[in-house]
Amino acid sequence: MKVSGRFGAGPLSDVPSEVERAERLNYDAITTSETKYEATTRWTLAAHVSTRAEVGTSIIIAFPRSPFVMAQMAWELQKTTGGRVMIGLGTQVKGHNERRFSSGDWEAPATRMDEYVRMIRAVWDTFQTGAKPEFEGRFYNFTLCPPAFNMGPIDVPPPKIFISAVGPAMTRVAGRVADGLFLHGFTTEKYVREVTLPELAHGAEQAGRDVSDIEVSGGGMMAIGENESEIEEKLLALRQPISFYGSTRTYLSVFDKHGLGELGLMLHDMSVRGEWERMIESVPLDVVREFAVASTYDDLPDLLSKRMDYATRVSLDAPSETPAEEARLTDLIRRVQAI
Repeated sequence: MKVSGRFGAGPLSDVPSEVERAERLNYDAITTSETKYEATTRWTLAAHVSTRAEVGTSIIIAFPRSPFVMAQMAWELQKTTGGRVMIGLGTQVKGHNERRFSSGDWEAPATRMDEYVRMIRAVWDTFQTGAKPEFEGRFYNFTLCPPAFNMGPIDVPPPKIFISAVGPAMTRVAGRVADGLFLHGFTTEKYVREVTLPELAHGAEQAGRDVSDIEVSGGGMMAIGENESEIEEKLLALRQPISFYGSTRTYLSVFDKHGLGELGLMLHDMSVRGEWERMIESVPLDVVREFAVASTYDDLPDLLSKRMDYATRVSLDAPSETPAEEARLTDLIRRVQAI
C-alpha cells in the first residue's frame, strides 16, 4: 500500500522543508489541499523542490478554474518532475461555488466534473499528438488550439487524475473517467463498502473499464496514540471536523446510512445560527468512532489491512518533532507500505 503525506497547510515558505521531511520519511506521495490557501503555488513549489515522491493535490477545487488552464499546469509539472504529478480534483459544495468562488450556477456537478476531466484529457491529447481539438460538451468546449498555444509532447505518461467523491453520482464519475478516487474524510467503513465501492464499480462498468484499474485512496480521520487515553483525546478533537462536515446537507447521505439523519439536520440548523461550539459538543463519541480509525501506533498496520483492504494508498501522518518520533513514524510508514 502506498503512503501519502500532506504539505502546504501553513506559509508558502514552509513548503521546501515540508517536502524535505516527507522524502526523508520515505512517503510515496505528498499532496496539498485547498482550504485557507490557494493550492497551485504550493503544488508548483513542491514539484520543483521534490526529488522522488509523487506530488499532487488532495484536493484542488475544479470549477473556479478552466480545465484548459488546469491541463497546462499539470502538463508542465509532469514534464518538470519526470512523471511524478497527480491532480486530485474536488467540487466543493454549492454555497462555496456560488458565494465564495463565484464560479457560476451550481448545476449538475457530476456531469460537469465528468466533462471537466474529459476535456483535460482532450487537451493533453492535442499537446501530445497535435490532434485537432474537437471536444464539445454541455459545460466545456475545446475546439481551438493554434500551434502557438500548443505546449507540445512530453516523454512521460500524462498525470494521473483523482476525483474526491461522497455521493453516488460523483463516485460513478470517478469510475468512468478518473485514474483514482479520493475517499472524503467524512465517510465510514460501512458507507464505503455499501455505497462507495458499488457505485465506483458501476461507473467503471458504464465506461467498459475494470474497476481494479482505479486506485482508491483511503485514510480519512485517524486517532493514533501510544495508549487508550491519548487515542480518546484525539477522538474528542475529531468532533470538530465531523460537526463541520456533518452540518453540510451535501454529506447527509453518510449520516443517513447510520440512521443519524436527525443529527445532520440539527448540525445544519446550528451552523446557520453560527453555533460552532455547540455543534462540536453535539457529536457523541460513539459517532466519532464510526468515522475514525482509532489505533495505537503498533496496531495500525494490521487494522488498516483489514479495515481498508480496498485501498491502494492511504493518507497518514503523525508527529515527528523529535528523533524518537521521526523514527517511530518512519517505521510506521514502512510497515504500512508492506501491506
